[in-house]
Amino acid sequence: MARIELDPKSLMFEAYHIDGIKSAECRSIFLDWALSLPGGQDSATAIQVILDMYGAANPDHPMSVVLQQGLEAVVNPKRRGGWRGRKRD
Repeated sequence: MARIELDPKSLMFEAYHIDGIKSAECRSIFLDWALSLPGGQDSATAIQVILDMYGAANPDHPMSVVLQQGLEAVVNPKRRGGWRGRKRD
């Protein structure tokens, strides 16, 4: 899977190269990136590919932390509240 396919705006590439970037900025970039993924793209796979490309060499980078949190949320979603959480099929 090519980097350009999963990072067409180079958001992740740039985030890992911004000196002094903070977690809040990384979360904002992550949201923009996630909304830019091609339709039908599995987000867990995309996050893992980006982590493998950039996070492996930068495990303490704020974006690596945000990506790990995003991956965890996709793989282990929490129960929804409200009527959707109580809805029976």
